[in-house]
Amino acid sequence: MKAALYSQKSDLDTFLYLSKFISEMDQRKVEVVLEAGLAKNLQLGKNFSTFSNCSELEQLGIDFFFSFGGDGTILNALTFVQNLNIPVIGINTGRLGFLASFSKDEVFFNIDKILNGEMEISQRSVLEVTIPGSDSAFSMSANPAFPFALNDLCITRKETTSMISIDSWIDEKFLTVFWADGLIISTPTGSTAYNLSCGGPILSPENEQFVITPIAPHNLNVRPIVLPENAIIKLKVESRVPTISVSLDSRLYDWDIQHEITIKKADFSLNLMFPKKINFYDKLRERLNWGKDQRN
Repeated sequence: MKAALYSQKSDLDTFLYLSKFISEMDQRKVEVVLEAGLAKNLQLGKNFSTFSNCSELEQLGIDFFFSFGGDGTILNALTFVQNLNIPVIGINTGRLGFLASFSKDEVFFNIDKILNGEMEISQRSVLEVTIPGSDSAFSMSANPAFPFALNDLCITRKETTSMISIDSWIDEKFLTVFWADGLIISTPTGSTAYNLSCGGPILSPENEQFVITPIAPHNLNVRPIVLPENAIIKLKVESRVPTISVSLDSRLYDWDIQHEITIKKADFSLNLMFPKKINFYDKLRERLNWGKDQRN
């Protein structure tokens, strides 16, 4: 059995914590594989196998992918796991940790249940972005192109204080023109992130839907709209400057406004592993204080 470990942190606390976690894996005869950047930064003193991309992860035959950090670390785990169907276990060493499966201490009481498969798998929909007729739409970014997002795709203005206009079509049917600072296309997983901050609805993970939410719309009668996840969304932006910002989860790109963009559901999902006793509504109350009132 093999377990991949990934974290974006490299401080002393992370070193000590992962050393303890690796010791627990060794006791259970589980081979630990480290993300290459993590192995280099922490220098744990053992010759571990490493991975730096999806192909290497596949070749290693990984059974479990452990993500140590906050929600951003789990989002970035998608770039490694992609369509491999490896269960991702999030251990919250950050702040909110809404997507995380366990706290730093809880995971040690659940290692055997994880390895024995005594957990729930939540399949999370992923967005895929394509730009017809252009293979280089993201070429202006220093980051490699990875046209998928677990949370959301966000289009926002760049180098201007003026609003942008976004023409939108759903399954080739014209929807509207959004006059706004930007637009969010969110999965159910991302509905509790930027979408929620901009007034969008919360969707439970099992919903097969996406949400389009405008950012500071100029037309007050424009509100978020919920669409079936098999819908194909096409967008065309107009701006006073030739580029805008496009973010896929935490990855930011420059985008030439001459290109149309198409968003659809990817043909794979991300498998997040959770304890059977925890459900989405518990997390809403506990992590987001949803529905809590000081008068109660």
